[in-house]
Amino acid sequence: MLGALMYAIVLIRDVADNRIELCNFSGFKIYPGHGKVFVKGDSRTYRFINGKCESYFMQRLKPSKLDWTVVFRRLHKKGITEEVSKKRTRRTVKAQRAVVGASLDAIKAKRAQKPEVRAAQRQQALRQAKEKKQADEQKKKVEKAKSTSTRAAQPKPKFSKQQVKGAATKVKATSR
Repeated sequence: MLGALMYAIVLIRDVADNRIELCNFSGFKIYPGHGKVFVKGDSRTYRFINGKCESYFMQRLKPSKLDWTVVFRRLHKKGITEEVSKKRTRRTVKAQRAVVGASLDAIKAKRAQKPEVRAAQRQQALRQAKEKKQADEQKKKVEKAKSTSTRAAQPKPKFSKQQVKGAATKVKATSR
């Protein structure tokens, strides 16, 4: 006997009662003529399908920790493939919004433009870019011509052949 509580295990042998019970530990169905009933000292009854469930119950193990019990399978969503197929997927709905620098009306107007107008605008932008590039090249040529002419106008310093070749220059005497 464990302490003041009285325990009693009764085997179910009553076949006349055709009710299907549920195991208090595993959650399995107990058909008439099967299983055990455990009655605690406070008159609470527990039904078990077999000795394994009864043993685990007595050891105070949690059915939610054992992967073969119905409780565990419910908690971890096992064996519910039918419900998964019924689940609907959400479709993303595209919404137009204004962007910084362009209002929604301006964006809609550009979308509604005809392709010919768009092509003409593109051609004009390309033409302007080419003109700007040519103008920049002209400026560079003019500046280069100026710099070469000023360089040519400056007199070149004269060096002797030895100096050009890298001969060391004489150091002035500082001791006299």
